[in-house]
Amino acid sequence: MATAVGDVPDADKLPDADKPPDPDPDTVEGHRLSGARYRLLLTCSAVAVVAAFILAIVIGAVAVPADRVLGIIAYNILSDAVTPFWSPVENQIVWQFRLPRAILATVVGAGLALVGAVMQALVRNPLADPYLLGVSSGAALGAVIVLVLGTSAVGGLSLSVAAFAGSLLALVAVYGMAQRRGQVTPSRLILAGVALAYLFQAAYSFVLQKADAPGAAQSVLFWLLGSLGGARWSNLGVPTAVVTAGLVVLLVQYRPLNALIAGEETAVALGINLARLRFGLFLLTSLLVGVMVAAVGAIAFVGLIVPHVARLIVGSDHRRMLPLAALIGATFLLLVDILARTADQPQELPLSIVTAAVGVPFFIWLLRRQDRSGRLTVT
Repeated sequence: MATAVGDVPDADKLPDADKPPDPDPDTVEGHRLSGARYRLLLTCSAVAVVAAFILAIVIGAVAVPADRVLGIIAYNILSDAVTPFWSPVENQIVWQFRLPRAILATVVGAGLALVGAVMQALVRNPLADPYLLGVSSGAALGAVIVLVLGTSAVGGLSLSVAAFAGSLLALVAVYGMAQRRGQVTPSRLILAGVALAYLFQAAYSFVLQKADAPGAAQSVLFWLLGSLGGARWSNLGVPTAVVTAGLVVLLVQYRPLNALIAGEETAVALGINLARLRFGLFLLTSLLVGVMVAAVGAIAFVGLIVPHVARLIVGSDHRRMLPLAALIGATFLLLVDILARTADQPQELPLSIVTAAVGVPFFIWLLRRQDRSGRLTVT
């Protein structure tokens, strides 16, 4: 039976004698927690998301108490069922600015974590993430062309479509350059990604230099480092729908992703069409990155560190790891946004500055862990 992304037999519907063997549990870890403990972990992670979500609305240049925040949200949803006990300014701050911003941070944080997890499984490289492999830079190039030169410069494409096209171009180019005799080697993948990232950055820097509007280059550069300042109700629909659909598709594909972690030979033995699977996953990750870059710019390190944290907790079984990574990613970006808005008031820091401050120490710890174990893997 063919799946949406790759051809793999539905093992639950096969006779026991015909079922393909599961990947080696020593290679694909996923049984560190019992079912009850895993459900408790997910519940605690969801509570953490809700707590960070409320904090992101409460904390800011103008503090709004939590009871007023909840009242404002209820009032705007239920209207006359709630009597206002807050000022019109607080209502505007919460409903028009902070609530859409918190929703977008939740969606993008979850999406970046999912993309990082899939890329690391797809290329079997623990350093893979949209930023390092140049995918975010490719999406940024498409977005900057639209922002600076207008949609006519890209044949009338919208911002999201142009960013998607740039991310897909970058991913295809990186994957093609990384192949050697039909195999993707980790060292070539990283080198190709870094090289193309610099190329795309040079390209959009050139475009920015041609910007005619005063201050346009500075505002676009701030956006490129990641900013949730443009979050509005009108631009939440596409990122939310795409990330939600992406999570559902990836959860359906947990068996092929587990098999990729175990190795290409194992994946082929399980009946997976590797070419179709890779194409589908490349297309899906490009769409996710393109939509998120169009919404908030390029945010570094989230897709690199969050999947590793999730694996350290529950192992590499994607059925368990992907939901947890999405929740951790959402919580992480909500907290990062709080810090970005409050660390240097009244100025707002680009999100990538804060994520780098957290991500670089984690990356160093990961390398030290590699030195002790002798290898750095996605398992």
